[in-house]
Amino acid sequence: MSDWTPKLNPSVDLRRLPLNAEEGFVLSRLDGHTREKDLPALTGFPPDKLRDILARLVSQGALLPGAEPVSAVNTVRPSEAPPTLDASDSEPLPEAEALDGADDEAAATDDVPEAVLGDYRKLFETRLHALPEDQRVALAHGAEDPELSALCFDPVPAVIKAVLENSRVGLPHARLIARHHRNPVGLEALVARAAFASDTGVRRFLVRNPQLPVAVFRRLWAMRRLMEHHKLTVDRDVPEQTRRTARELLRQRFSTGPSEEKVELILNTEGRALGALVGMAVDGKTTSLLCGRTYRSPMLVQNIARWSAAPPALISHLLKQELVRRQPQLRMMLARHPNAPADAKRA
Repeated sequence: MSDWTPKLNPSVDLRRLPLNAEEGFVLSRLDGHTREKDLPALTGFPPDKLRDILARLVSQGALLPGAEPVSAVNTVRPSEAPPTLDASDSEPLPEAEALDGADDEAAATDDVPEAVLGDYRKLFETRLHALPEDQRVALAHGAEDPELSALCFDPVPAVIKAVLENSRVGLPHARLIARHHRNPVGLEALVARAAFASDTGVRRFLVRNPQLPVAVFRRLWAMRRLMEHHKLTVDRDVPEQTRRTARELLRQRFSTGPSEEKVELILNTEGRALGALVGMAVDGKTTSLLCGRTYRSPMLVQNIARWSAAPPALISHLLKQELVRRQPQLRMMLARHPNAPADAKRA
């Protein structure tokens, strides 16, 4: 197989394509970074069959053709292919900009195409949900995709535990569970697997899950960076209970965390994070790091001036900045700060 990297065609609505279950499954495994020759290990399909599926996807417009076009063994859809499932019940993908950072979070998250999610959900609702619970548990232990992915929509924790015990389970299944399962017991079973709990995509969907237990959230996020805590506190896609806990953790981490993280939080948010840190003082190293910088953002200076715990040395440093000397309103705000030097108050 070639080094071609299959990528979704952003100009095509996948919901309007007559995809069969195999094609939908392959689409769900494409992240825009994995090469064609690496896909057999990821999908479980032999190279010849996978090449055939990719060729059909390119011919339908679902994938962008690459510099090395896929050579099809047979581009005619097999007559025995499973019928296309209706994607009308699929849910929209959640917005994630508030949690995106400069790291590889976006690349690590499994953004399964909406149409494929609808296929999995429809498969569960129409074929699997009617089975007795014990049969679904037994099926989950040995199922293959697409049934294994469909069972990730099961609301019963026992089925989710069986899915997690399946030798074929992987990160795409863990992300589906984190995103769609609505029982705390099942979510506890998910995060008990360290490899899944440490995955960026799993964590990203878990914090948006309204059934994520507070204790589990604390365990997963207690030692995360201050910026990550702050992003959760302002993300409207995160349930209020989780955001409230994130604010508590932010204050706890701010009192004990590394000085470099405190400076990063204050500077990167232009001081907006200080509104959640009322009464929280900083140590000498943090003060020294803040005083070692040149300030050019009026918003940052204003927010520090409103911060009652701003250290006296930082207020004095800001009063010496060219930005403050040029803008009397900033100097006035700093001069009125309770920690401002006496000569600034007289001026």
